[in-house]
Amino acid sequence: MQSLPPIYSSATNEKKYSPPWEDLSIIGIAGSSGSGKTSVAMEIDSYYKTLTPEQHEKAHRNEYDFDCPEALDFDALVQTLRDLKRGKRANIPVYSFKDHQRQPKTTPLYSPHVLILEGILALHDPRIVEMLDVKIFVEADMDVCLGRRNMVVKHIQRRLQEKSEKHNADLAKLRMLASEDELSSNVIVMKPTPQFVGMNTILQDPSTEQVDFVFYFDRLASLLIERALDFTQYVSAEVTTPQQHKYRGLLPSGIVSAVSILRGGSCLETALKRTIPDCITGRILIQTNEKTSEPELHYLKLPAGIEEHSTVMLLDPQMSSGGAALMAVRVLVDHGVEENKIVFVTCAAGKRGLQRLTSVYPEVKVVVGRIEEEEEPRWLEKRYFGC
Repeated sequence: MQSLPPIYSSATNEKKYSPPWEDLSIIGIAGSSGSGKTSVAMEIDSYYKTLTPEQHEKAHRNEYDFDCPEALDFDALVQTLRDLKRGKRANIPVYSFKDHQRQPKTTPLYSPHVLILEGILALHDPRIVEMLDVKIFVEADMDVCLGRRNMVVKHIQRRLQEKSEKHNADLAKLRMLASEDELSSNVIVMKPTPQFVGMNTILQDPSTEQVDFVFYFDRLASLLIERALDFTQYVSAEVTTPQQHKYRGLLPSGIVSAVSILRGGSCLETALKRTIPDCITGRILIQTNEKTSEPELHYLKLPAGIEEHSTVMLLDPQMSSGGAALMAVRVLVDHGVEENKIVFVTCAAGKRGLQRLTSVYPEVKVVVGRIEEEEEPRWLEKRYFGC
């Protein structure tokens, strides 16, 4: 299949970020019952249709044919594969063969690099066949099946390596293009007041004791979060004071939540709770693969209904290249958060990383404590946690 558009477009000067799992590889495995499909593929999706009362009675009498194409909801399966192919989140239905209907709960699936679609009719629908990168029909002895499985594993490894190399190359090109841009007006650098500069001086001093480092870091982080709150949406409100006077002011128009990029983002959570005690929080773990230098999504726990929140703060104490920030923003957008509702909060960031982030997501607000040297190693969370 033809791959998706690159991370940037030189023709339109449009810049975009494609995470490593976008345009994932889909392997379709089909074959008759008992042919050894499951020995090759270990993933089975359930897209059977909910049965009518008459069909339900037939199923209990073992008279309903679950192997016919009409028993499967191919439209829902095609849409799921298309969403995953575009890097979006999908909710996989849970089918109960006891009740012969789909259950209210679903299984969320997000960010797979490779998807194995296994079933008797996996190769039946031409819309699905068109999306498959590898098509396998199993009708052989177990030894042959296992040999084919080794072949598939090698193909997956080769495909992942190619995608990793392309992703890193595209990130480098995006960084080069973004470096030519002016710093976005949506990047708000904290004013270097004597208080703010003084706290940064204490934090930068290697002789500062850890207990003092934590104290001043929390103070500085509180100022950053307070500044970020200026970008949430407010509505007019009127209250009656204890002296029975009418005061016309403002109240937040909706829920303000925050997502920490682990592990560094945890440093900002103390200041967050001091500023917004009832703030709903989530966490996301993005780490760089030491072998491929590629950012990888390892853990994701977002607040329920985050797409409805008026403001979502994304917390990370330090941003250098902007790779993790790009991925984190993309994850929020994929989960329904509007770009203009995201406020990225960081204590220090490199100029090129800021340019790269805001060139791809121009509506994201960024509150940054100071502009640091390019490619400065991450050290804030190590000092904060003492390890």
